Amino acid sequence: MEKKQSIMSKIAGRLESIYYVTADEIRNVFRDTGVMIFFFVVPLAYPLLYTFIYNNETVREVPVVLIDNASTPQSRDFARRVDGTPDVRIAYRATDMDHARELLARKEAYGIIYIPSDFSRNIGLGGQSHVSLYCDMSSLLFYKAMLVALTDVSLEMGAEIEQHNLHGLTERQQETASMPIENEWVALFNPQSGFASFLIPAILIIIIQQTLLLGVGMLAGTSRQNNALHRLVPKLPHYNGTFRVVLGKGLAYFIIYVVVTMYMVEAVPSIFSIPKIGLAWTKVLFLLPFLTASIFFAMFLSTVMKGRESPMLVFVFTSVPILFISGVSWPEAAVPDFWKWIGWVIPSTHGVQGFIKINTMGASIYEVTREYIALWVLTGIYMTLTCMAYRRIIRKNRLQST
Repeated sequence: MEKKQSIMSKIAGRLESIYYVTADEIRNVFRDTGVMIFFFVVPLAYPLLYTFIYNNETVREVPVVLIDNASTPQSRDFARRVDGTPDVRIAYRATDMDHARELLARKEAYGIIYIPSDFSRNIGLGGQSHVSLYCDMSSLLFYKAMLVALTDVSLEMGAEIEQHNLHGLTERQQETASMPIENEWVALFNPQSGFASFLIPAILIIIIQQTLLLGVGMLAGTSRQNNALHRLVPKLPHYNGTFRVVLGKGLAYFIIYVVVTMYMVEAVPSIFSIPKIGLAWTKVLFLLPFLTASIFFAMFLSTVMKGRESPMLVFVFTSVPILFISGVSWPEAAVPDFWKWIGWVIPSTHGVQGFIKINTMGASIYEVTREYIALWVLTGIYMTLTCMAYRRIIRKNRLQST
C-alpha cells in the first residue's frame, strides 16, 4: 500500500512539475513583447498581407502593343478578338518594332503582337498565316496570359475559316471536318487557376514553422540574457527532470499554436474564399504531428542560439530556401537530390506537401501516409535531440551548483 502511494506521489509530483513549467513558459511568452509579436501579430498579419496581394488570383488585362501591317478586315477582326479576351488588352498600336520595343522597355506594355502584311493574302490562298508574339519574359505570368489569349483566338478563327471553305456539308459536318479532335480544358482542384489558391496554403504552413523558430529562439535568448550564468534552464526544483522540462515547454507552445494554426488554416481561407476541399478532422490529424515536429525542431535549434538576434538570422537565411525545396514554387521532381535530403529533415517540407493534398485535392489521411509518417518520425527525432540537449544543460547546472 505504501509502495503504491509512493508511486502515485511521484506521478503527481512529476505532473505538477510539467504543469509548473508549462504555466511558467506561457507567462514568459506574454511577458516578452518581441515573442508576442512573432507568436500572434505575425501569424495574424502575414497571411492577410499575402492573401491581399494575390487576391485577384489570375493576371488579367495584360497591356500589349499591336503592330498590324496587314490592315485588312481579317487582321482587324483578329486584333478585336484578342482585345476582347479577359487576359489581354491592346493598350498601344505601333507602326514599327522600334517604337513597340521602347514601350516594353518602359514597362508600359509586356508584349508585342505582330501581324504581317501577307496575313489575309495567305488565308485567302488557303495557306497558313503567322502571327508573332514577342514577350517580356521577366514575368512568366504575363507570358502565360498572352499565349492563352492568342492561342484561343487563333483556334477559333482557324475553325471558322475552315468551316467557310467546306461547302456542301451540314453545319455539324463542317465542325467535325474543321476540328476533328476537340480539346477540352478541365482545371482539377484549382478551378480558377488562381495563384492565391495554389500558393497561400503552402505559405501558411511555412509561416507556422518559421514564427515558431523565431519565438522559441527569442525566448531561449531572453532566458540566457536574464540569467547571471547565461543558463537556458533556470535552477529551480521543478526544472530538474529533463523530460518534464521539455514536455512542459513543448506543451506551452502547443497550447498557443493550436489556436494560431486553426486561425491560419481555417479562418484566413474562409475570409478570402480560398478553396478548402479537405475534411476538418483530416486536417487536424495531419497538423498534429506537423505542430509537434515544428515545436521540437524549434526547441532543439534554440539550444544552440546564444542571443535574441540569432533566430532572426536563421529566419532570414532559411525562409526562401525552405519555400523552394518544399516542392511548391519549384516542382519536387526537379529539386536536386542534395536539397531533397536537406528538405526531408525540415518539418515544413512534409507539412506543405501533405496539407496541399488534403486542403486542395481532398486527400484522406491514408493518401498522405508518406508525409504523415515522416512528420511523426521527425517529432521523435527532434524530441530526442532536444531532450539530449536539455539533459546536458541541466547536468551542467548541477555541476555549477556543487
